[in-house]
Amino acid sequence: MKIYSIIIALLVTIISFGQNNVLIKNVKVFDGDNVISKTSVLFENGIISKISNRIDVANEKNMYVIDGEGKTLLPALSNAHVHAWAPESLKQAAKAGVLNVMDMHGFETYQGPMRQLKDSTDYANYYVAGFAATAPEGHGTQFGFSVPTLSQPEDAKQFIADRVKANVDHIKIIVEPWKATLDSATVAELIKEAHNAEKIAVVHVSRLEDAINVIENDADGLVHIWWDKALDSEKLKELSEDQSFFVIPTLLTTLKAFESFGAGADKFLTKAQLLSEVKKMYDAGIPILAGTDPPNLNINYGTDLYKELELLEASGLPILEVLKAGTSNITTAFGLENTGFIKVGFSADLLLVDGDVTTDIKAIANVNTVWKKGQKVKL
Repeated sequence: MKIYSIIIALLVTIISFGQNNVLIKNVKVFDGDNVISKTSVLFENGIISKISNRIDVANEKNMYVIDGEGKTLLPALSNAHVHAWAPESLKQAAKAGVLNVMDMHGFETYQGPMRQLKDSTDYANYYVAGFAATAPEGHGTQFGFSVPTLSQPEDAKQFIADRVKANVDHIKIIVEPWKATLDSATVAELIKEAHNAEKIAVVHVSRLEDAINVIENDADGLVHIWWDKALDSEKLKELSEDQSFFVIPTLLTTLKAFESFGAGADKFLTKAQLLSEVKKMYDAGIPILAGTDPPNLNINYGTDLYKELELLEASGLPILEVLKAGTSNITTAFGLENTGFIKVGFSADLLLVDGDVTTDIKAIANVNTVWKKGQKVKL
């Protein structure tokens, strides 16, 4: 009996070693910045160790070797705007190759245990804002759990201190005038206190006036694009030259919201105008990040991100910029380390798809394999 236990242990060790050391040969690579038409990528023990046309491995028998012909390897995707309420949401994301999700408002007591799933292969990494900053009876208070609120600029310091104590990754601020909302002075103070605490501050907006105001008050990013009117080119030029910020347009969510408004949607930008605003942002050098805001409007945590990428391409973004919007732009904007790129020394958080996603964004749905820290995600 003892000899059988030893043999089983050895087999498990050999299989585990092979899974931890993977060589993908002759594959097209989008590395987070550029395209390599054909190369090979080796990752060992969860870390990318070699990227080269020729990788000489002394003993390929100790490697799990994949023929990458006709496939594309890219960094795992990220979703820059979600609301995840249960571990199953993170599992759904990971199956689609979405290994980083940025939560933009949730119940802090539940978020702590979910964040621990970062060490589990089949779950996306979970980065949180904790409770979003909002006014009494404002947007964000309607979800059935108690939410701390702010009434004046003097409340900002304690609110940010409480979020820091909760160990949040970023600060989310809500400016939504269809309900009670924070005034400009309170928002400015929140942004200042967030930066004092070395946290980035992102802001929910729906009106252009509010977007301009929070950007001028040094917000790091917008988690929606405005719906009401087009941004003047001169004002855009001024903002892009004077401020550094990113935009998460959440086009899929916005367009679904317009559908739900019915006749009331004629008060807002058309789909063509909305897409044009995104292209204007990109042309001005403003980083565009992909996010979908699930579970709002029944948007899922996984494959619906592909639809957002298609909408970004429809906006006129070059396909490589669309891929950046779903990978490296997000990890860079949120300061995630050693992920979002295919580089030597980076974590093997990877998505292998059948087809050429660098010429056809729809190919991203043809998921072949997802690796998190070099381990295969169960699809």
